Amino acid sequence: MLTIRFPKLGVQPGDLVLDAGAGFGRHAFELARLGANVVALDYMADEVVTTRGTFGAMVAAGQIPEARYVGALQGDATRLPFDDNSFDRVITSEVLEHIQDDVAAIGELVRVLRPGGTFACTVPTWYPEKINWLLSDEYHAPKSVGGHVRIYSATELKAKMRTAGLRVTGSHHAHALHSPYWWLKCAVGPRNNDHPLVTKYRKLLEWEITEQPGSMKVLERALAPVMGKSFIVYGVKA
Repeated sequence: MLTIRFPKLGVQPGDLVLDAGAGFGRHAFELARLGANVVALDYMADEVVTTRGTFGAMVAAGQIPEARYVGALQGDATRLPFDDNSFDRVITSEVLEHIQDDVAAIGELVRVLRPGGTFACTVPTWYPEKINWLLSDEYHAPKSVGGHVRIYSATELKAKMRTAGLRVTGSHHAHALHSPYWWLKCAVGPRNNDHPLVTKYRKLLEWEITEQPGSMKVLERALAPVMGKSFIVYGVKA
């Protein structure tokens, strides 16, 4: 399940791309399939290990050339271990809302992006996220490790990107069908994965992701501008 639209990012074969906060690699793997040379960075060691293993399996299976996998490493987005102007594209998905000093993180992500390079970031959309916070204190920081420390408005996120040296080129929302799932989880307790309503809705989402029925695609497109869980913004470095 991808959140970023890579054509809007302008990804080309041979581009060097940083996925900062790659998690278990969903965007990084697709970038490699598109011909990009990928560096996946994450703060969590277990996710880095899993990403390395999956990239290795993809190379072994002939799904991607070995050159597409540059590396997966553990690191801090506020102190990136890369030279200035190193990457053609930089992405970060559902990361900034976890970082106390998000201004430093955005500044670092822009620092390592070459002039003219493109940037994409995703964060939870204000309205669906606000409902999650109202339904559950456990969902967000400081009560949960790794919880969300802020709710972004579109104005705030775009302003911080511009301040860091980016020209904002577009935005959209995604994953409308996921918002009710998180509202349910927050209502019954974010860690209560076995609640019957949560289980049934999760199965619906899994079906939608794997089968991709046309009716659900239409519903997603119709609802995304209103209740898309993720807000995605694109920019280019001056």
